[in-house]
Amino acid sequence: MSLPPGFLDQLRDRLSLGQVVGRKVMWDNRKSNPGKGDLWAPCPFHQEKTASFHVDDRKGFYYCFGCHAKGDAISFVRETENVGFMEAIQILAGEAGLPMPERDPQAQQKADERTQLVGVMEQAVQQFRLNLNTAAAAEARDYLLRRGLDAEAQARWDIGFAPPGWEGLRTALTDKGAKPEELLKVGLVKPSDKGRAPYDTFRDRIMFPIRDGRGRAIAFGGRAMDPADNAKYLNSPETPLFDKSRTLYNVQKAREAAGKGQPLVVAEGYMDVIALSEAGFGATVAPLGTAVTEHHLAMLWRIAPEPIIALDGDTAGLRAAMRTIDIALPLLEAGKSLRFALMPDGMDPDDVLKSKGRGAMQKLLDGAIPMVELLWRRETEGKSFDSPERKAALDKALRDKIKLIADPSIRNHYGQAIKDMRWALFSPRKAATPAGKRQTSWGKGPAWERTTSPTATSKSSALGTGAAAEDDMRISVILATLLATPAVLPRFEGDLERLESGNAGHLALRDAILRHGDSADMVTDMRADLGDAPIDTLLAQKHLAVIPSVRRAGDLDLAAQCLTEEFAKLAARRGHPAEIREGEEEITGETDENLTFRLRRAAQAVDPTIKPTGKTEDADFEVADNGAKLSKDDRAHRDAIWANIKIEKSR
Repeated sequence: MSLPPGFLDQLRDRLSLGQVVGRKVMWDNRKSNPGKGDLWAPCPFHQEKTASFHVDDRKGFYYCFGCHAKGDAISFVRETENVGFMEAIQILAGEAGLPMPERDPQAQQKADERTQLVGVMEQAVQQFRLNLNTAAAAEARDYLLRRGLDAEAQARWDIGFAPPGWEGLRTALTDKGAKPEELLKVGLVKPSDKGRAPYDTFRDRIMFPIRDGRGRAIAFGGRAMDPADNAKYLNSPETPLFDKSRTLYNVQKAREAAGKGQPLVVAEGYMDVIALSEAGFGATVAPLGTAVTEHHLAMLWRIAPEPIIALDGDTAGLRAAMRTIDIALPLLEAGKSLRFALMPDGMDPDDVLKSKGRGAMQKLLDGAIPMVELLWRRETEGKSFDSPERKAALDKALRDKIKLIADPSIRNHYGQAIKDMRWALFSPRKAATPAGKRQTSWGKGPAWERTTSPTATSKSSALGTGAAAEDDMRISVILATLLATPAVLPRFEGDLERLESGNAGHLALRDAILRHGDSADMVTDMRADLGDAPIDTLLAQKHLAVIPSVRRAGDLDLAAQCLTEEFAKLAARRGHPAEIREGEEEITGETDENLTFRLRRAAQAVDPTIKPTGKTEDADFEVADNGAKLSKDDRAHRDAIWANIKIEKSR
């Protein structure tokens, strides 16, 4: 439907964004200034306790400084209500008392038909509910009671019953005025291939209504009472109302519960959803007869930034987890990911609740693992990596998966996480696990939690002298350059995210730059976020006054050249101690030749005049006294490396 010119402007003029948003949030009265249209609240799009969600009521826009959600009243309703553009317009027009424009005849006819079909589905809900109280449903009621669902719980979920027989529902609904063709369109009856009247789709089944994001009945799921039935669970077919790839069971109630701070949980079926919700985990949904799809993920991320996939602890559950990972990897964005809660072997969430209690389920959800860990487990669990070829195959499999991630920042972080886990698996210190073979199982946790983590050596190293002060100066140059020329940030965002510092002020500025990097006026927004002191303190450092990239603000080429050089020098500087540590580690598990090689490589990184001779004696390092070509600091580093070599060779 097309809207007439000026309708949206008229709608915005009649509405206050503050009123629209105020239905979903609690304003922070200490931070807000309603008189100026300046409103702050905890963000409704991600779980937080601080008020980082800002509404500019005069301009009609919102922005979250935590998850970066932004938009106007229409986008806010779309995201929080999980509705389309026109449905959001209808909701807002109703609040504003503004009549919707007339639809074109075809669109109006289609909307009227949909409304009629929804009415037929609601009649079916009521008929199935009545059936559950009949004598024919005695076994179904007993089953529900055994599953812990009393009459009140059955009513809360509108659970019903379809008795045996071929035309019970068809007769009941046509007697109430439903047309046979409407019953066919919504999948309540099927056409006969024997020339007879259409017959009921659901027979001798416990019935679960499936509702859309606005609470309208659009389909059914039926659980067979006959153990010999080929289909234990049967869902409605695809209809004008129901698209299973875009529908989640319990989505309306779950969205409301998630908005109140509950974690969003994705289970496998109706009974898991009901059991978890009845136990207090109200923000629980399930896909319907299909694996999680891209559309499902989009719906989930509109509700919560990091849904928890709660899967049965069996082979099928693990396969489902892996399929979900493959679908999710290309779609990952900052603030949008998944975690996985794996149930004990042979148990589903309902089993856990009944046998172990709510506390055990809470513990499983709290311990949900990040997606990168599950990806690592898939490629390594139960496998041996006792040859270079097998290690290379692992590297290739992981690289191929990481390449699927479109977001460069997330791709970098995944690569670093995999590198850390690979180090833990293949480290020479991991002597407890022979031949690089994994000794874990799915229920026992990751191997790296039971091996010695890579830590800095306790041996003293002369390389630390003066390095921290120089690192601080380089980091100051990097931060000041980015403040002077924010437009260069996208090229160096990954480097900035990986930047480490022992200086809390530097870390605060780094995080603020990353938060506000896409702002039209980054520095102003940073000052509003942090205050003036952190930026003023940085820029007051005397050595920055002579840095060209700081003096010539806005020069992209100069800024890029400076940042490339400074990040490279930091990486080289911090790589030297790492090489020394790795060499020291290897002296305990391998030959002195490994130590010699690593120390030689570290020394050459600082001083190219250190030349290898191919031997492993002290003469292997021909250190030329070429100090005129090296800075004072680089000469100090060269000498420090050489001192470490002498110390190690004398032991």
